[in-house]
Amino acid sequence: MATAGPARTSSLMDDLLGLLRIRIKRGVNLAVRDISSSDPYVVVKMGKQKLKTRVINKDVNPEWNEDLTLSVTDSNLTVLLTVYDHDMFSKDDKMGDAEFEIKPYIEALRMQLDGLPSGTIITTVQPSRHNCLAEASRVTWVDGKLVQDLVLRLRHVECGEVEAQLQWIDLPGSKGL
Repeated sequence: MATAGPARTSSLMDDLLGLLRIRIKRGVNLAVRDISSSDPYVVVKMGKQKLKTRVINKDVNPEWNEDLTLSVTDSNLTVLLTVYDHDMFSKDDKMGDAEFEIKPYIEALRMQLDGLPSGTIITTVQPSRHNCLAEASRVTWVDGKLVQDLVLRLRHVECGEVEAQLQWIDLPGSKGL
């Protein structure tokens, strides 16, 4: 079996733009799915990646403050965030979902900003029928890095919002932005 020359195989690093750290801060006024409360957790999906937070028992206003990190190879992908109620003896109940685009955040990162005063707003994404934002989402320069704060209104449920924040991690050796 003859092999061609030292053809370099494509690796994940060749396509990797970097890492997106999603801080799931908290849930606000989540739906009640048990008798008087819920045991919520969040699942974040982007492409084939799927991560989840810990369960917080008996709390419809949970404080997760948990970081979930996704590898980004395509800035056009959206992130789907779904809240579930953990049940011990039956299938976990859905408590709504929200989807958001990472493109506005990635575009702000590509501006290669530097040395701005902390708190400078770079861009704002307005809520619309086409997104799940409960209020305007700002991409802001904070302490030498860009962050985007999101308040997401959950769909397919009677009530509830999830607050999250996006941060970027550059990986040495990756394709980069």
